[in-house]
Amino acid sequence: MSLLGLERASAAPFPQDERAVAILAFTNKAGVIHSEVLLPNGAPEQFGDREQLWNAAEAAEVRKDAQLAREAEFALPRELDQAEGIRLAREFVQREFVSRGMIADLNVHWDVGADGEAKPHAHVMLTMREVDGDGFGAKVRDWNRTELLQHWREAWGEHVNARLAALDIDTRIDHRSLEAQGIALEPQHKIGAAAGRRVGHGLEAERLEEHRDIARRNGARILADPAVALDAITHQQATFTTRDLARFVHRHSDGKEQFDRVLAAVRASPELVALGKDGRGEERFTSRAMLATEQRLERATERLASRGDHPLGDIHQRHALADAERRGLILSAEQRGAFEHVTQGRDLAVVVGYAGTGKSAMLGVARDAWEAAGYNVRGAALSGIAAENLESGSAIQSRTIASLEHQWRQGRELLGANDVLVIDEAGMIGTRQMERVIAEAEKHKAKVVLVGDPEQLQAIEAGAAFRSIAERHGSVEITDIRRQQEDWQREATRQLATGRTGEALDAYREHHMVHEAPSREEARGALIERWDAERRERPDASRVILAHTNDDVRTLNELAREHKRGELGEEVRIATSKGQRMFARGDRVMFLRNERSLGVKNGSLGTIESVSPVRMSVMLDDGRSAAFDLRDYADIDHGYAATIHKAQGMTVDRAHVLATPGLDRHAAYVALSRHRDSVDLHYGRDDFADRERLARTLSRERGKDMASDYARDVDRPAPIVRPAPIVRPAQIDMFETLGATSPEASRRRLEQAIVRFAQATREIVATRRNGLEESPHQRAAFEQARHALDAVRPQGARDLRAAFVRDMGLVDEVAGGNARTGIGVMDWEQRYRTEPALRADMFVKEWRRLDRQVRAADREWDYDKADRMRNALTDMAKSLHRDPQLESLLRNRKKELGLDILRRGQGSIGHQLADWVQVGRGRGLGR
Repeated sequence: MSLLGLERASAAPFPQDERAVAILAFTNKAGVIHSEVLLPNGAPEQFGDREQLWNAAEAAEVRKDAQLAREAEFALPRELDQAEGIRLAREFVQREFVSRGMIADLNVHWDVGADGEAKPHAHVMLTMREVDGDGFGAKVRDWNRTELLQHWREAWGEHVNARLAALDIDTRIDHRSLEAQGIALEPQHKIGAAAGRRVGHGLEAERLEEHRDIARRNGARILADPAVALDAITHQQATFTTRDLARFVHRHSDGKEQFDRVLAAVRASPELVALGKDGRGEERFTSRAMLATEQRLERATERLASRGDHPLGDIHQRHALADAERRGLILSAEQRGAFEHVTQGRDLAVVVGYAGTGKSAMLGVARDAWEAAGYNVRGAALSGIAAENLESGSAIQSRTIASLEHQWRQGRELLGANDVLVIDEAGMIGTRQMERVIAEAEKHKAKVVLVGDPEQLQAIEAGAAFRSIAERHGSVEITDIRRQQEDWQREATRQLATGRTGEALDAYREHHMVHEAPSREEARGALIERWDAERRERPDASRVILAHTNDDVRTLNELAREHKRGELGEEVRIATSKGQRMFARGDRVMFLRNERSLGVKNGSLGTIESVSPVRMSVMLDDGRSAAFDLRDYADIDHGYAATIHKAQGMTVDRAHVLATPGLDRHAAYVALSRHRDSVDLHYGRDDFADRERLARTLSRERGKDMASDYARDVDRPAPIVRPAPIVRPAQIDMFETLGATSPEASRRRLEQAIVRFAQATREIVATRRNGLEESPHQRAAFEQARHALDAVRPQGARDLRAAFVRDMGLVDEVAGGNARTGIGVMDWEQRYRTEPALRADMFVKEWRRLDRQVRAADREWDYDKADRMRNALTDMAKSLHRDPQLESLLRNRKKELGLDILRRGQGSIGHQLADWVQVGRGRGLGR
């Protein structure tokens, strides 16, 4: 989004209406599909006429160089149709500008670029002064605050992403500047002052030309170094498709000619790595830098896992457990198993647990044991509120990872060999950040304990590092839910954790906790009525209202305050970082920025004890008091409702959740597992036509991936030297409510997972054979089955799928219940994947078979068949660049390949084989 301050450029005054006429010219530009003036409450109705509005705005200015208006410009996602684009822009302008008292002159453009692609965007002219029934008043300086501009940038990103998610469009935008994201490109849309510009007089053409210049410069940067594009596109996703790449290049190039050149340069870059097809049949790619990061992470975790430098004697374990029991804390069998796992000597420990299984309580007992043995225990989490929850639940002194990294860069608070670093909510950490933290711990010989749940909210940045580490090194899992009071609710949380969201919703519906309303607006009203009734019935209970978007959170906060108005003190208007808000004694408040001097984190909650225009005192929920000057700290908002992202790690007695289309199964799992006693889910039929649509939306699988998920054996920057195998604790299957550990039970779980995976595969194969695209429900079922199989047997889904590709007849056989066949082919595929010598044998065998078919086809003059076989040979030759171990082994097997001419060849075996196939094609001979 671009916000440009508009000022006069010269001392000579304009005629009174000249600037207004220039502003009107925006509506006459080609491509304008919507134009309107939006008025705040109390503004004169005649200001709805554009000419009268801007003439009045001009007349209100005395100084000849005064700023008449502020201009906002923001690009609209081209994935939306025009009606959705107008709606998106209008809602944002109404909420962020008009509701603050500005008059907004909105114009939506749907231009088409030289390359034929739509370039939708919106222009908004905003007034600078207060307005009432008598016209314009004083200028509002607060609207020029830097923090408010930053808020608008962030709010636009959230607004767009929420709408894209609601429409099930698989793309997102990042509100941060490219520099803040570490991307070496020039931003096309700026926020800041642009003094010296006049309204009109070519401003529109100048601005568009400026944007094109920036796009051209970015295209030139990418042409000079295509790795810049790959770094940028893999910032939030470890892998990407051809469509993702084309969309990115289109944004950072100008015109079809440069687009084609930039796209070709990126696709030809040696930094681009092809990974093969994903579950939807789309080719996926990554960057060599992303692979290198994953490799460094893998090496660092391997080295940590191979060390045992933090032993803990049995006496310390026994004393810690005994002390906990004296305090009334008796660990369950699973918690005790996790406790024993993390307090072993190994320098890497991984704990995976469902929401509400008492992970923090277990860590508190472990902390006692570690400290008794003389170790220093430190905690970390991605968000401030998660760090606060870890500290309150385990008494481990904790802070955000960003804060730790900042200290480390300054050479302060470095880890040491006597440190144990506990990282909570580890599933939310991206691969790059995880690699930096693990590398720091490994470098200084500290112990690392990772705790989290890969099925809850996903990492914002690229990768699924926690899941990958758990799969590679094993984990102890805690599935015994302790948070919920009733057995059926604990079972519902297990269903949410294992992807059976529909079953969990059915359980809550049977207990009258799922509530339907005709519209979202009415659903919000019903939610607040229920929240208010419960609040009055049990004032001592803790509670929270949860929603997916900031828009809904703000509306719910306002509705909640309306119901409490008679209980609140005198209201005071406060200019917060989110805009103007009314606060009073007794209000719930949420802190939005970490501040160590106050002892608050982003997400901390409390109740206002006193408030004035300059100062506020808050009783935090943990019993501490925080008083502060509002000029120093204004990052606050009402705290009755919160986003689901703010709630991960939170525990309350009662929760009230508003379901909207942007949710997926990860967010639904978090939202519906925060409570001890009850949770009520509300939704409107304008969002979800029926129960089935609600269940499908809340079951959507949106887990992040790793490049290594697709190709463990792709050409990597450097080899891995693996240490001797380590004996690891048995991994408990997350799909079993009881963790049976006998060989028979383990094999039974494996067989069930194999059959389920085959059945999900069969459903998709049958749909595609009928010429149809699989449904979101089928894709979600496939992903759930894949995760279930991988949980029992790491990379099992990859091996079984490879077997299905080789022989599609296996799908029906295994789906019919023949799991033993599945186990057999998985074992063979695992050998093929991990044993280069076997791959070499199979390569030679297949090469010779195809070569014989080529020669036979040539003898029979069946040139079409000969060409098909040669194409297959060429594909085999080209595949060798992704498997350097195999290529090295084949150098010693030239005679077996029947290609003695290779002795005179140059270059890699793959290139020589491909060249020889082409020679044969030219001659029409097999050899």
